[in-house]
Amino acid sequence: MTDKILRCRDVQEATGLSRSTIYRMMDRDDFPKATKLGVRAIGWRQSAVDSWIEGCDGWTGRERQQ
Repeated sequence: MTDKILRCRDVQEATGLSRSTIYRMMDRDDFPKATKLGVRAIGWRQSAVDSWIEGCDGWTGRERQQ
């Protein structure tokens, strides 16, 4: 079975996080890294996002306070 690639809006909807929060958390290694799909396109593997949601891998709680 292949992993579905989620675009930014899909990840935002699934996690409840804003675009800037997702990127900030990626920079801190608190969120799965995106995969480059093209020159101006990135996506996240659904399995990585689902695992993060289930375990809140790297969740520090600081993002919710903003």
